[in-house]
Amino acid sequence: MRLAALLPLQAVAFLGHVGLSAAGALRHGSAFRSGDFIRIAADCSARSLPIVFVVNLLVGAILAFVGAVQLVKFGAGIYVADLVGIAVAREMAAVITAVVMAGRTGAAFAAELATMQTNEEIDALEVLGLHAVDYLVLPRVLALLGLMPLLFVYACLTGLLGGLLVGGGMLHIAPAAYFDRTFEALSMAHVGLGFTKSFVFGALVAITGCYYGLHAQRSAAGVGQATTRTVVASIVGIIVIDAVFAVCANALDI
Repeated sequence: MRLAALLPLQAVAFLGHVGLSAAGALRHGSAFRSGDFIRIAADCSARSLPIVFVVNLLVGAILAFVGAVQLVKFGAGIYVADLVGIAVAREMAAVITAVVMAGRTGAAFAAELATMQTNEEIDALEVLGLHAVDYLVLPRVLALLGLMPLLFVYACLTGLLGGLLVGGGMLHIAPAAYFDRTFEALSMAHVGLGFTKSFVFGALVAITGCYYGLHAQRSAAGVGQATTRTVVASIVGIIVIDAVFAVCANALDI
């Protein structure tokens, strides 16, 4: 019970430590190796593209199919492009990509750091004067924070492609008409909202994975628990933050 009460305070302290580490890196340079950062960035970007493509393509197709079934009854099938464009840009691209990265990259962060904790590699770094947050956590947070917006743009294009496949195949909408209607319906407010969400989700997934990885029990079971907690906490956090964004966007009439 005492540990559960201290957990939120410990998480806030960890978040503050990451912020101080980032500020120190801006002033004095980073402590982590560039090779490690490149490896992590490649894992967060290029190696994630296939699954991001498949999932967002199917989500765009599902949105278009559900919308087409209803809109075609009123002779308004062309508005499927509006539905898919706005839904993907505002909500689905950022949320679905963040969930995918939570299950793929966030879990990998937690498992990697938890394994290092079990093998006492993190203790060895501390003895050498290299703090785990500066050397292990910061490159992961920066990599996912910087690359999630790019994955969001990629997911948006993929979702629109999925909507086009259904719109063209089911409603016989020409690609030119589909994209013309999409760009007419979309505004910078829609894209900007999703873009902002991708930054926040990237930071959430990376920090959650690193937090549970560093605080894992030193056993094989602890590695599994850290991975599971990372995925669960990340997905719940993504949904909660998305709900907060929805309420704020409605209040600001965005």
